[in-house]
Amino acid sequence: MDPLESFAYWLIFDALQLQEGTPLGESASFFVYDTLKVFILLLSVIFLVSILRTFITPQKIKKLLGKRKEGLGNVLAALLGIPTPFCSCSAVPLFIGFVESGVPLGITFSFLISAPMVNEVAVALLFGLFGWEITILYVLSGLLIAVVGGVLIGHMNLEKEVEGFVYEVRSKELKEAPMNWDARISFAKSQALEITRKVGLYIVLGVGIGAFIHGYAPQDFLVEIAGSNNLFAVPIAVIMGIPLYSNAAGTIPIVNALIEKGMALGTALAFMMSVIALSLPEMIILRKVLKPKLIAIFVAILAVSITLTGLLFNLIL
Repeated sequence: MDPLESFAYWLIFDALQLQEGTPLGESASFFVYDTLKVFILLLSVIFLVSILRTFITPQKIKKLLGKRKEGLGNVLAALLGIPTPFCSCSAVPLFIGFVESGVPLGITFSFLISAPMVNEVAVALLFGLFGWEITILYVLSGLLIAVVGGVLIGHMNLEKEVEGFVYEVRSKELKEAPMNWDARISFAKSQALEITRKVGLYIVLGVGIGAFIHGYAPQDFLVEIAGSNNLFAVPIAVIMGIPLYSNAAGTIPIVNALIEKGMALGTALAFMMSVIALSLPEMIILRKVLKPKLIAIFVAILAVSITLTGLLFNLIL
């Protein structure tokens, strides 16, 4: 046992004297262990990524992407999405800022797909719960979906499907103050604490739901309806994920518990991608700047890409 496992075991089975092997005992042990591990990893990864973020400011991103051609520009946009903070509430100003800076529409969408789907929170949680192999596989697949989705949208000439006012907006160019290493470390500390505080409730709720599934969900039932032998499991998981609203912090612990209970890896990851990248609230917010046709195309491309990725995972893993 690692130190966290030993502590969880001592707390639940020795201090609280819950019975080992019972649903309640296993759920409680799962909750304590995963909660502690996730918070420690999250603080560490956000701190490191926040230092990187001090070198990759929004102004620099706009300059880097503004003159890039599609292809290389989509790859660069997807990579830049990883260390960039993103949530549904920032979708509209971020989209407007990119478009008015001259960033091509397809490249903008590569960034919009990558930023929520492949971010520091997702990387930290995936690494802690699944290990580096699954983390790398998820990151690569997320980047591939972002690049392919952006390229497809870029080739469809859909600029007229963006609300007209977006092209008339002119944002103010903020001056970037130079930062020394003391300032970078101070910024990283504040970001680690702030982001962890913001997603903390999602983590506790997600781990709590995962702990319940871990202790009480019947394994045979999940294997039957969501195992790798059910070809319809992945598209159903994607469709179910769209109306849900959560982020990586709340979704990944649940996915971890589902996989432990027998859900196929590809099905579980497809569900997670759907919740994170195709949430209904984000689509509603994006409607302020995108016409329905472009939103429908965006959703369709992502849904098909995520479904194919989930099926591929189930096939090869």
